[in-house]
Amino acid sequence: MPTYDVDLLVLGGGAAGLTCAGTAANLGAKTMMVERDRLGGDCTWTGCVPSKTLLHHADLRASARQAGIDPGPVEFSAVIGDVHATRGEVYHDADRPEIFEGFGIEVVSGEAAFTDPHTVRITGADGPRDVTFRMAVICTGGRAAPPPIPGLDETPHLTNEGLFEIETLPPHLVIVGAGPIGCEMGQAFRRLGAEVTIIDRADRPLGRDDADHARMLQGVLEGEGVRFRMGADVDRVEAADGGVRLHLTVDGQSETVEGDRLLIATGRKPNIEGLGLEAAGVAFIKKGVTVDEKCRTSQRHIWAAGDCTGEYALTHMSEHMAKQAATNAVLKLGATIDRGGVAWTTFTTPEVAQLGPTEAELREAGTSFVTYRFPYTKVDRAVTEHATVGHIKVLATKWRGKILGASVVGERAGELIAMLAVAKKGGVPLRTVSDTIIPYPTYGLGARRAADQYYVQKQFPVAIDLVKRVFGYRGTTPPPPDPDRVL
Repeated sequence: MPTYDVDLLVLGGGAAGLTCAGTAANLGAKTMMVERDRLGGDCTWTGCVPSKTLLHHADLRASARQAGIDPGPVEFSAVIGDVHATRGEVYHDADRPEIFEGFGIEVVSGEAAFTDPHTVRITGADGPRDVTFRMAVICTGGRAAPPPIPGLDETPHLTNEGLFEIETLPPHLVIVGAGPIGCEMGQAFRRLGAEVTIIDRADRPLGRDDADHARMLQGVLEGEGVRFRMGADVDRVEAADGGVRLHLTVDGQSETVEGDRLLIATGRKPNIEGLGLEAAGVAFIKKGVTVDEKCRTSQRHIWAAGDCTGEYALTHMSEHMAKQAATNAVLKLGATIDRGGVAWTTFTTPEVAQLGPTEAELREAGTSFVTYRFPYTKVDRAVTEHATVGHIKVLATKWRGKILGASVVGERAGELIAMLAVAKKGGVPLRTVSDTIIPYPTYGLGARRAADQYYVQKQFPVAIDLVKRVFGYRGTTPPPPDPDRVL
């Protein structure tokens, strides 16, 4: 057997790369991780960490107003300063090589490119270095890729990669894209005091989520003053009067929208240029490295995980894929991606969370299911916190109550979807969720109350009449099951 410098080479030190390297090293593989920029990846520097920190500051101000307290003018420089400090706090341990060395991971800084199927050339501060590997996992991530809008290249604009570096609050922020980034940042900047306009060609925000819940969120954001221009095509953009001007077509009519700053919150592309994938014999397409259900590429000893595959743009899915890839590489197992258990959350207020397919997707696939609903107006914790704008849907098989998917809009929706994700993963039917003792009053109880509706829908009048005759009860027989009736 040939001798290699390392057992497993990991290209990239973001969420996928860090998970992959840690998993492989813990399983006994001699591991090297190569990162060309900063460890932590998009999530730490331009994604989850800074955006949720900004949302936190916006939420504090909104909560103060709700309590009748005037928070005063925003000190935007202080807010952005805290965003940067929080990124540094998260990055702190990643900036200490001794931690990785303690786990048996060699971290190398530099650009890496395959020169053949078992060799990479790493170009760093000390010059080029060739490293041979037995196995490799590509975890190079992705980046913002604005759509080809005429005039955009000549017009100053932001993406998530520059948004958290601005020093002043724009009086009017125009956002192209009504997905999670657009909705989160739209609400955050509006609550911080900016005028916000969100533009998208779709008829509603959050196109991957439950349609009813996405429209509920849109209504809340509009109530806070966020302006939506849905069903709008951006024909061109241009710099104008120190800001930006967008030319739109909406329902066949021409419109213009002007603002001070422009955020492009749509479009992603994989970081695969310059990797020498051809030299390694690794197949790829425009969306990213091609992988199978086990994260294996066209080369049997090379895997790929995370955004570089174009499969998902979710940090937790990058970690999941990386774990599967590393386990398969080191232990020669056949662990597959859990596509049915994919969940995500948009961290607006209210949050919008989705697990698995939506109602529309199940209908399109011809899958038989029942929708069990429960409103936040009947979740006592939501009532006590005046957070009753919300709704829970659980999609399950009719007889066994096997969970197929779920959607939640409301306070702590991400936590509720996590609870339902565990139940779905474990094959736990709704009757078991319903029979589980959940602390009162919690938001988690709302998920259990949604599962309670499984029993409500099973109360057929004929069965109730039989119980009454056998035991001599004199209660009223309930009406036929109504999916909109909740107890």
